[in-house]
Amino acid sequence: MKDYLLKIHTVENHIIEDYLSNWSEYTVPKKTIMTSEGDTERYMYFVLEGIQKSYYIHEYKEHIISFTYPPSFSGIPESFLNQSPSKYFLSTITDSKFLRISYEKHQALMTKYRPIETLFRKAAELLLTDILNRYYELMAYDIETRFRNFTTRSPHLLQMVTHKDLASYLRMDASNFSKLLGKIRI
Repeated sequence: MKDYLLKIHTVENHIIEDYLSNWSEYTVPKKTIMTSEGDTERYMYFVLEGIQKSYYIHEYKEHIISFTYPPSFSGIPESFLNQSPSKYFLSTITDSKFLRISYEKHQALMTKYRPIETLFRKAAELLLTDILNRYYELMAYDIETRFRNFTTRSPHLLQMVTHKDLASYLRMDASNFSKLLGKIRI
């Protein structure tokens, strides 16, 4: 995790070590809802093992927002940052192992150490950029272009996540996903 964070922003060793000492290991079995719609996210997670998905349910149908897997952060970011009720769910797809930190500890350490606050501002900027790029792809591209972009960016997920979930993430019917999988060379 230290290397991951330092790629976002350089922080003096004693500061990053103190910050990281406040994270604890947390293990969750597969198919576990970690955060439900309406719950407030109390922790920020860093994925060590496993795959998770965030999704909302509309008209009895699951709509995948994102997948998280090592090395990356996980959780419901806006609920964590604002300490407000989540509008969607976070659940594990596979057995998962994390490091996690509570909102209170994270806030206290950002107050104590300006470089930690800068690191997470930069991390939030990267997250915002990724979200806007995904939003652009969903709005501007047809399903074949979305599929091609996804298989170029994240081909490993084709073997790790159900095709139904991938189709939901790409905002297409599972039958169209299957046709594109058979049509397009990966």
